[in-house]
Amino acid sequence: MESKKSFVSWFRDSSPYIHAHRNKTFVISFGGEAILAEDFEHHVHDFALLSSLGIRLVLVHGIRPQIDQRLNKLNAPALFHKHLRITDDLALQCVKEAAGLVRVEIEALLSMGLANSPMAGAKIKVASGNFVIAKPIGVIAGVDYCHTGEVRRIDSAAIHQQLDQNNVVLISPIGYSPSGEVFNLSAEQVATAVSIALKAEKLILMTEQSCCNPDNGEQIQQMTTVEANAFVQQHLDISSSMSLPLKAAIQSCQSGVDRVHLINRTQDGALLLELFSRDGIGTLISSTPFEELRPASLNDIGGILELIKPLEQQGILTKRSREKIEMEIVDYIVIERDGLIIGCTALHPDVPSRFGAIACLAVHPDYRGSARGNRMLEYVYRKARQLGLKKLFVLSTQTMHWFIERGFLSSDITQLPDQLKALYNPQRNSKILCKEVA
Repeated sequence: MESKKSFVSWFRDSSPYIHAHRNKTFVISFGGEAILAEDFEHHVHDFALLSSLGIRLVLVHGIRPQIDQRLNKLNAPALFHKHLRITDDLALQCVKEAAGLVRVEIEALLSMGLANSPMAGAKIKVASGNFVIAKPIGVIAGVDYCHTGEVRRIDSAAIHQQLDQNNVVLISPIGYSPSGEVFNLSAEQVATAVSIALKAEKLILMTEQSCCNPDNGEQIQQMTTVEANAFVQQHLDISSSMSLPLKAAIQSCQSGVDRVHLINRTQDGALLLELFSRDGIGTLISSTPFEELRPASLNDIGGILELIKPLEQQGILTKRSREKIEMEIVDYIVIERDGLIIGCTALHPDVPSRFGAIACLAVHPDYRGSARGNRMLEYVYRKARQLGLKKLFVLSTQTMHWFIERGFLSSDITQLPDQLKALYNPQRNSKILCKEVA
């Protein structure tokens, strides 16, 4: 029964993200290692689920281990320089074979529709094609990369046409020149170029490991491009499986992609957890802190006043002067989105008496329905626990049910601490709610 409740709770919490992601374009990149893994079918099921939820999906796959396997069978060395393969004639033949086989395997998995399987009724249509126009890298510092190339242009119009027909677009790390030559490309570079050309809302890089800080081993949840670039420069010895995705993320964000997600593909369900849960499970890279929940500062007072003014006029919130907010600014937290204060609340603590009062909880009307109120409330819970508070009180006239749905219980004025009784305004006749701090 507990697992059912947990599922229902998760499903409800995911609904804002389902709405937000519908009709958006996501580019997902994964390496050849993922394709060889036993659990790759699970990823395919997740791709199908994303498509069924109305997400315009472009998949970019890698083939590096598949190429190495073929070269090994031919007793030919795999040649690399600065993480790029030197693709001679023999290696190019292996590239073509690997790309063709992997593409067919992925298309076959996306075509499964067996009853009683996660793909039942999916009816996924897959489109592949010569969407990537490439040119040779040439000779750099005396090293001839032969048939290794770089992206010259992406046929974004052709990809959009396929997406408009509700097809999942599958792209191999191969490019073609106008003269008919074939070039071996970096999957990360292709995914980056495709996401930029399509103006994708998200680029998702499924990596072989989590993005962790080498100094303490802790996973990094979020970085700006400036922070990510500094991280790469500071940790020059990190593996290419981490540095290449980070560099791809930085380039994508600097070229207009809103968000890039790095997720560890070895964690079951990581893709869904990253996209449909509040905290995610991977590492988010963005040009700026796109949306940040943080303690308020004096510079936020103007934004807070602008946010709460309409609610004060409607009688939902008690009127607060600029001076009062300024005096209590350390009690406030805000959600800032691209320079705009879109959410705020305050926790007024009485540490000696071990209780707190939640006040001034507001979310901008254009940004309601995406669990931002929940995020602020959970922040308040954490702060209350840190301060050692035992009870939280809320005085509300029109939003009491929102708090009741989140575990607050109806109370009365006799239960209020003396400090709050003195502030109670009988003319407003606010409902009194209380919750124990767990």
